[in-house]
Amino acid sequence: MVIKASIIGATGYAGAELVRLLNVHPQVELVGLTTQSYAGKAFWEVYPHLYGYVDLVCEEQDLPALVNRSDVIFTALPHGHAMAVAREVVGRGKALVDLGADFRLHDPAVYQEWYKVEHTAAELLPQAVYGLPEIHREKIRSARLVANPGCYPTSVILALAPLLKEGLVETGTTIIIDSKSGVSGAGRGLSLNTHYCEVDESIKAYGVAVHRHTPEIEQELSALAGKKVLVSFTPHLTPMIRGILSTIYARLTRLKSTEEILTLYREFYRQEKFVRVLPAGMLPATKMVAGSNHCDIGLVVDRRTGRVVIISAIDNLIKGAAGQAVQNMNIMFGLAEDTGLYGPGVYP
Repeated sequence: MVIKASIIGATGYAGAELVRLLNVHPQVELVGLTTQSYAGKAFWEVYPHLYGYVDLVCEEQDLPALVNRSDVIFTALPHGHAMAVAREVVGRGKALVDLGADFRLHDPAVYQEWYKVEHTAAELLPQAVYGLPEIHREKIRSARLVANPGCYPTSVILALAPLLKEGLVETGTTIIIDSKSGVSGAGRGLSLNTHYCEVDESIKAYGVAVHRHTPEIEQELSALAGKKVLVSFTPHLTPMIRGILSTIYARLTRLKSTEEILTLYREFYRQEKFVRVLPAGMLPATKMVAGSNHCDIGLVVDRRTGRVVIISAIDNLIKGAAGQAVQNMNIMFGLAEDTGLYGPGVYP
């Protein structure tokens, strides 16, 4: 099987990682890379590290022509821009993996509330599958439209899923999420907030109590718990290029030891190739997952407070974006899930 793949929005950071991963995927042929800023340039002129590997020329978007020559299309676009693409792709019977936010939320009213954009393809939402393979694998297998999760939600949902599924943590308003991200999560566009002098040797919170990933996190955690879950979520920008570290505090419904909960996590993720549950006394760091599709999880029970502290780490551009998108494509096309993704990351 050769899967013909195209990427709309190929010259952002997530798009470029998709190009890199799909270029070496043994069963994929890249047939189209679109961009608004670099049409007519060879892709390696935009990303020189791919010189000698990717010879495709960036092109302006001609959606009907792109759909004609593709089996799967990846969209790596700002919110609001994938709706018309999805209507065309799905309507023509092709597969779409959207790395943006347009199809992650089930309720178009919630999407409009948080993103301040009208959802113009709400009729497609019932068939959109939230693309977190470790939770929704069976639905992804038969999907034509997959909403790739956000990077923060990936780190949070995987960290909490076993506890919520077993009813071991309170779900009212007691779950507190402190997440820290590298600057690449803000994208490649120019912004004062991500200039070197603004970011280096500094760390700051942003989007406090209003970050757009909040309803996505709550939607998926509520489904796992079988009841409404509300969280306090605070993201931070850190002076590193890539990586997300999430530290999550949750109150236990019944006291367990650290080893007992680790045993639960090991069993829950026993067959997962990309979730690594670390042994007691070992906690995740972003360096441990950089360049890989892994999510590393470690935890400690604080018996004094009755809380469990869960720490997860991902590479925001791989498991948080492009790698997870390839993982979803592999499932949709019946391939081994780790095809093109196997192996540890890079260190240091």
